[in-house]
Amino acid sequence: MNIWQNKKWGPMLLEEINKPFNSKDYLFEIKFDGYRALIFASPKEVIVMSRNLKDITYLYPELLSLKSLVKKKVIFDGEIVSFVNGKPSFSKLQERSHLKNKLKIKEEALNAPITFMAFDILYEDKELTNLPLIKRKEYLEKYLDNEVFIKTKYINEDGKDLYKMVQKENLEGIIAKLKTSPYLINTRSNYWIKIKNYQYGTFWVIGYIEKETNYVITLLLGEKENKEFLLVGKVNMAKKNPLYKKIKKIRIIQKNKDENIIEPKLKCQVKYLERTKSNNLRQPVFVKERK
Repeated sequence: MNIWQNKKWGPMLLEEINKPFNSKDYLFEIKFDGYRALIFASPKEVIVMSRNLKDITYLYPELLSLKSLVKKKVIFDGEIVSFVNGKPSFSKLQERSHLKNKLKIKEEALNAPITFMAFDILYEDKELTNLPLIKRKEYLEKYLDNEVFIKTKYINEDGKDLYKMVQKENLEGIIAKLKTSPYLINTRSNYWIKIKNYQYGTFWVIGYIEKETNYVITLLLGEKENKEFLLVGKVNMAKKNPLYKKIKKIRIIQKNKDENIIEPKLKCQVKYLERTKSNNLRQPVFVKERK
């Protein structure tokens, strides 16, 4: 497959672990909170493809300036990020991604341009995917940073210290990459590993959504405020968890379409990335029952 001509392929994906580590065989990068994207750039055109194979070039007209950055046909892999006060803002990026009006998109591109954080290069008039990562980094280094294109920095060996810095700055996490790893198109591999900076919280189980044919149940999570329970998120839990039987024994006090609202008698611990503007949990993951 010619990866320049055939643009309908997905990027290399990551495995996930819970704890950071040190290793001389790995390099470590900050995990920026954005949208994964592949950029196909040449002096004549720029095409931006999302992780799920959609052409999203129209959303980010500021990236068309990359035509002046390259002298050959090049494919970059990276994250589209919105920075607010020097930190990635996923909510700001979401607002941008929902725009439909061309004039509004153009206005945002001028007043609040996104940044493409480039961490890999896959093509430079020829395919580079079989080269080791550290060699591809050398190819990437030739391209100069500008207002909308920045190469990610990395450190060698010491993932634990980088993770501590990420925790201190409340960033999304880090990524560990095997220096000798090839680029595996459309493949999830433990050559690349993400370690997210989760927050932990305890929440009431105020309801659930259940499909009989499914092996998971979706818990409705709530917080108590002024004697009322406010929904803050939903999280999946395996039905084999002992908490499932306890939940099913509690009386249903209300039904809202597919939602079963129950008396708040049980709590669970959940890990999540952040609170959204509406105070909802982003990317919650069930951890365990709490007393």
